[in-house]
Amino acid sequence: MENLQLVLPEIFLSLSIMFLLILGVFKKNSTRIVQSLSLVVLIVTAVITFNETIGISEVKLFNNSIIIDYLSSLMKIITLLAAFLVLNISSSYLKTFQIFKIEYPILILSSVLGMMVMINSNDLIVFYMGLELQSLALYVLATFNRDQIKSSEAGLKYFVLSALSSGLLLYGCSLIYGFTGSTNFNVIASQLNSNEYALTFGIVFILVGLSFKISAVPFHMWAPDVYEGSPTSVTLFFTMVPKIAALTVFIRFLYVPFLNLIDQWQMILIFLSIASMLFGAIAAIGQTNLKRLVAYSSIGHVGYALAGVAAGTNDGIQSSVIYITIYILMNLGLFSCLLMLKRENQYFEKIEDLSGLSKNHPMLSLSFLIILFSLAGIPPLAGFFAKFYVFKAVIEQSMYFLAIVGLLSTVVAAFYYLRLIKIMYFDEQKEKYDMDHGFWLKFSLTASTLLILIYFIFPSQLIEVVSRINLIQ
Repeated sequence: MENLQLVLPEIFLSLSIMFLLILGVFKKNSTRIVQSLSLVVLIVTAVITFNETIGISEVKLFNNSIIIDYLSSLMKIITLLAAFLVLNISSSYLKTFQIFKIEYPILILSSVLGMMVMINSNDLIVFYMGLELQSLALYVLATFNRDQIKSSEAGLKYFVLSALSSGLLLYGCSLIYGFTGSTNFNVIASQLNSNEYALTFGIVFILVGLSFKISAVPFHMWAPDVYEGSPTSVTLFFTMVPKIAALTVFIRFLYVPFLNLIDQWQMILIFLSIASMLFGAIAAIGQTNLKRLVAYSSIGHVGYALAGVAAGTNDGIQSSVIYITIYILMNLGLFSCLLMLKRENQYFEKIEDLSGLSKNHPMLSLSFLIILFSLAGIPPLAGFFAKFYVFKAVIEQSMYFLAIVGLLSTVVAAFYYLRLIKIMYFDEQKEKYDMDHGFWLKFSLTASTLLILIYFIFPSQLIEVVSRINLIQ
């Protein structure tokens, strides 16, 4: 019973999904009710997670296959809150395209359940089960707007490439099981000495599969097309929520069973980080679609988060968690701005559609400017501190080349963020956009902009929360 009590958040979420599905099927016109109940479920799950698990140092359940500790509890709460905000600001967009259906919130909840299982995993089989539950829901979400060819194409591309990456990941899992005789992270750690070089092959294949999930170079090829083709509210979900779970698994997988093989996997992570930072910065320059630009931007930001993980220290892990949290905040604001570019029930996604935005919508432009400056890493905004913590962790480990590449790619990336600002403030103005947006869209934009702006006044609050993550004893 004690075991069940600690996985109460997952049990509650599972039962809620089943109940909402039955409610949606048997009650006509129940989309609004299912949407509202889904939001309640996410908040209640976050409260249960906080109450049941946040104070626990470390507990292993179900034959050590699930781990509950501070890292898993914190990341689950961030995941649930991010999903809550995405679901809230999606409604008006879905209604415009007449795709506001019961399946949407249920698929979001199913994906979140998969992410929570991934975050809790201390076993390769449990991790893979969570990964597939998350991915199956994401395939359907990408194709949610069936009337648009691009949406169907996005879902198909994501499905095919994701299936390939899952195959590689499973092959890596089977290699590790073959060499150690176990899928449990702690047992694998105890078997390292005799199979050091053989296990490296398994690690490589699993890192390939995980890199695909967070769109790290060179496994990024799906991101621009899927981000552009998916409904914008789904793209927002893609950019934010799955990355939290994938980064947690990266940290857990490398630091629990394979910490002693750091010499083997550290070079792989450094390569992934450098390639992602450089490619994300350079490839975004020629983009004309805002969602494609965000896709390349997110590839670059994943590179910075991986740089922290590559440091191989507790400070590195903490800096990555801070980075992904601030990145989620910035993306929430950015997509809130994109969802406001609406005129006569049509959403605009081209960079040229920002032309002269400041003259017609000064407050929206100001928020956009703050968010873009933060994404570029301009002090004293939150984005600057996110990069600062990562570079500090990297430099402390004498990884100077990684830090220099990171700084250079930040300079290159600043070009396309500043270009958007130039278009908004100095180009000819276009027709006004509609400003009849719902409360949650305005709230998410205002809250994210203010938090990015005033973060430098209270930086210790987030540092204090994250500093309790100590995987390396």
